[in-house]
Amino acid sequence: MAIRMLCLFFLGFSSGLPLLLIGSTYKAWMTEAGVSLAAVGAIALIQIPYSIKFLWAPFMDRYTLPFLDRRRGWIAVSQVLLAISLFALAQMNPDPTTVIPLLVVVAFLSASQDISIDAYRRDVLKNEEQGLGASFAVNGYRIGLLLAGAGALGIAQYWSWEAAYQVMAGAMLVSVIFTFLSPSVAGTASPPQSLRAAVIEPFIEFFSRSGSVEILVFILLFKIGDQMASDMFNPFYLMVGYEKIQIAAISKVFGLWATIAGGLAGGVLLLRFSLYKCLWVFGILQAVSTLSYSWLATVPPTMTGLAFAVSFENFCGGLGTAAFVAFMASLTNRRFTATQYALLSSLMSVPRVFFGAWSGVLAEQMGWVLYFAFCAAIAIPGLLMLRRFHRWSTPE
Repeated sequence: MAIRMLCLFFLGFSSGLPLLLIGSTYKAWMTEAGVSLAAVGAIALIQIPYSIKFLWAPFMDRYTLPFLDRRRGWIAVSQVLLAISLFALAQMNPDPTTVIPLLVVVAFLSASQDISIDAYRRDVLKNEEQGLGASFAVNGYRIGLLLAGAGALGIAQYWSWEAAYQVMAGAMLVSVIFTFLSPSVAGTASPPQSLRAAVIEPFIEFFSRSGSVEILVFILLFKIGDQMASDMFNPFYLMVGYEKIQIAAISKVFGLWATIAGGLAGGVLLLRFSLYKCLWVFGILQAVSTLSYSWLATVPPTMTGLAFAVSFENFCGGLGTAAFVAFMASLTNRRFTATQYALLSSLMSVPRVFFGAWSGVLAEQMGWVLYFAFCAAIAIPGLLMLRRFHRWSTPE
C-alpha cells in the first residue's frame, strides 16, 4: 500500500502543478509585462475546461491507449503534452492576442490529466483505502500549487519568467516517471463497448440508484459553507488589520501544513472508522472551525490569534476534504470512473462559482462576525442530509 500512496502523492503533485501556471502566476507575468488589468482578469475564462471536463471524460473511459493501461496511458500522454506546452509557453511573450490559444490547450490537457488521475485513484485503491489515498493525492496537489505559485515567482525574481516556466515544464516531465512506476489497473473493470455507451450508460447507471438526486444535492451542500468562508479570507485579513507579510507567513505556511496534517489524519481515521461516521464528525468540525473567524473578528489582530484560526480551520478543512473525496470515489462505477467522477467533481465546484459571487455582498451587509457564523450555519442542511446516508446506494 505504501507504494501506491507514494505514487498517488506524486500524481497529485502533477495534477496541481499546471493550475496556477495558467492562473495567478501567469497573471503576475502579464502584469509585469504591462498587460492591461482588463486583459489580465479575462484570462480567468481559460479555466472553463476544468468545469466542463465531464464532456470528454467518456472518451477516456471508452478507449485504452496501446501502452500502460486504460488510466495510466492517458495520464502519461497528458503529462508529456503538458511539459511540451509549458516549455512552448516559456518561449512566448505574455501577449493575450497570441498566447490565449496555447493557454487554452494547457487548460484542456490539465483537465484531461485530472480526469485520468481521479479515475486511476478510484481503480487502484480498495473502498476502505479511498480516504487515505485522497489525502495523499490532495497533499501532493497542494505541493504542486506551492511550487507553481511561490516557487515560480521566486525563480522569476532571481532569473526570469522564461526560466520559471522551463523549470515547471521539467518538473512535469519528471512526473511521467512516477506514472510508469505506478501499479497497473489493467483488468480492474471492462470499459464500455462503444462511445455511445460510454456517454449514456454512466448517467443511466447513476440515476437508477436509490437516492441519486439526494446524493447530488448533498455534494452541492457539504462544502458550501467552507467554500464561501474561504472566498473572503484574504479580504478579511486585510480589513481587520493584518499586514501582507503576516498573512503570507501564517495563512500560507501554517495553513498549508495544517491542511496536509488534516488530510493525512482524515485518511488514517477513514481506515479505522466508517465513512458515514467520518462524514458526520469531520463535517461538524469543518463547520465549527469557521466560527474561529467570527471570534478572530472580535479581538485585536495578533499573530497568535491568526495562527490559531488558520490552523484550526485548515486542519478541519483537510479532514472534511479527505472524507468528501472518498465519498465521491465510492459513488463511481469502475467501468465509468472517469465520467462519473468528472461529473461529481464538476458539481462540487458549482457553489464556489455561483454562491461565491455573493460572498462579498453578504460580508458587507452582515459584518465579519455574522458572515462567518452564517457560513457555519449554511453547512447544517448538508449535514442533516446524512440521515439519509444508508438509503443511498453505491455501485456494485
